[in-house]
Order: sequence, then C-alpha cells, then structure tokens
Amino acid sequence: MQLSGKVVVITGAARGIGAETARELARRGARIALIGLEPGELATVAAELGEGHAWFEADVTDPTSIEAAIEATVGQFGGIDVVVANAGVAPFGTVRDHDPHAFTKTIDVNINGVFHTARAALPHVIERRGYLLVVSSLSAFAPIGGMGAYTASKAGAEALASALNSELAHHGVAVGSAHPSWIDTDLVRDAGEDLPSFREMRRRLPWPMRSTTTVQQCGRAFADGIERRARRIYVPRSIMLMHWLRNLPASRLMSRLMLPTTRKLMPRMEQEVARLGRSFSSRNQQLQSRSDEQTR
Repeated sequence: MQLSGKVVVITGAARGIGAETARELARRGARIALIGLEPGELATVAAELGEGHAWFEADVTDPTSIEAAIEATVGQFGGIDVVVANAGVAPFGTVRDHDPHAFTKTIDVNINGVFHTARAALPHVIERRGYLLVVSSLSAFAPIGGMGAYTASKAGAEALASALNSELAHHGVAVGSAHPSWIDTDLVRDAGEDLPSFREMRRRLPWPMRSTTTVQQCGRAFADGIERRARRIYVPRSIMLMHWLRNLPASRLMSRLMLPTTRKLMPRMEQEVARLGRSFSSRNQQLQSRSDEQTR
C-alpha cells in the first residue's frame, strides 16, 4: 500500500504508540484522523502534523461516540483507507485482589473498543478495500502474573483480529494484529513508577520478553506493517519467536522456573496496589472516571 494520500484513522492517538504512529504515517504522506479522550493532547499532535490532518474526541467504549467520530472523518476526508484500533488501558494487580470495575473496564476498552471501532469504520474501509490493524500485545501469547486483565483483553483482541481477517478477505480488506513488547511509553513508565514489583518482574523475564523498544521504533514498525498490509506485526521482531512458541510461557516448565520470582513479587505487587488505592495510573484513572461519568 502506498500511503501517500491515504486516510488513516488512529484511536488512542493522543500520546504514546498512537501519536508516534500518526507522526510516522504523516511523514509518509498519509492524512490522519486522530481519535481519543484527551482533546488538548490530540490538538497538539494534530498541530504538530500540520495541515491536512484532524482530530476528534471520542470514547471507543461508546458506540455512538466512535460512530460520530468516524462519520466526521468521512465528512472531512471523503473516506477511510486504514484503521488502527490502538486505544487501550492496562490496570495493576492480581486477580485475587483486583478491582472488579478496573477488570471489566479493561475488557471494555481493549476488546469492546476494537469491536465498536471496526464496526463503525468497516463500511468505509470495505469501500476502499483497505486495511484494519488491531493493536494486541506480546501479552496475548506470553502471559505474566499481575497482568491478568490486560493479558485476557489482548488475547481477545488478537482472536477478534483473526476472525475479522476471515470475515473480510472476500471484500479485499486485510486485517492484521500488532504485538509490541515493552514500549517506552507513558503507560509503561507510569506502571514502573507506581509499582517497584512491576519493574523487578520485567527485569527478571527471560529474553525476548524483557526487551524494551523506543516509541519511535514502534511507530516505524507499525507504518512498515501497514504498508505491507501485514497479517502480524512484531515489535521488536524477536517477539515473533514467542508467537511460534506461544505455549511455552504458560507451560509447567516456565511456571517452575518463574516460581521463585512470582512467590516473592506477587504478594509485593498486591501490597503496592493496595497502598496506591487505585488500579490504573493516576492519569488513566482520571480519564476512565471521566469516561464513566459521560456514559451514565
């Protein structure tokens, strides 16, 4: 796919992977519609991209909200060629002590949000025989303790992408899933600052599960994958190994190898989350609370 002149919708585009992917795609000539919950940040990114781009405030968990943003995009640009379903959240804590609302909110954003985004945009993407990229994670096939909600949601997002690929192939639409490992974003840094046990857990993971990639490298990898209409995008590429060995992280052998670490760190994580008094980073907690109030 030649990106010059193509219209690309990106959810969760206010910062992190979404914003950096927008920058990289804009450098390659694409016209970007930025969608997210933070109007100030979205406006800043859109201004940085320059003329020919737009932003729309929308909540991917609210079908009416995301439909309005998609229709506004079509009204401004005339159609949609590519959708990057990137919006996502990552809560803290083990299942035993998890805040039920935080767990269900994660599923709502990371799976239902992909569904609402795809459903709203697909008539336009089908019309242009375009491409849909669902941002999953390494966590979809390499689960670790303390990230149950995130792992479940990203595994579901990967499965949804596979189902969509099967459903849409005869329309000429390609669907891919992206699987980044640890990317140097606000999301990862906030978790590390809030939870020392999280930092230590990452440090003790075996290679390549502990690899950290810059957000700029991730943006380039996503843009390259979109140009290829890739079925899967791995960031870094070594994560491909974990996909083909996806049963290993959940195996009895790996469980035994990690037991000394999890025995020590899981109780610490539970205590740290209890002291925090919240399940998301402070910024995400505010965003999700505002989103919940608006949907009531």
